[in-house]
Amino acid sequence: MITADLAIKLMLFENGELNETETVELFSHLIKTGLAWTLQGFYGRAARSFIENGVLSETGEILDGPCSG
Repeated sequence: MITADLAIKLMLFENGELNETETVELFSHLIKTGLAWTLQGFYGRAARSFIENGVLSETGEILDGPCSG
């Protein structure tokens, strides 16, 4: 389900207004909830890229990047 907060984050992302940490956190959430695979194709491709590049796990856990700890 897309909440109002998530819709705002998606709009900010599409407008290029999220920083790197916010973008990784957004895609982490999209993968964890399965939305990455049901939204328009770009989101699934971007999520797959984050996974293939070792930034996020298949389950959406943050592995590497500015918010990995």
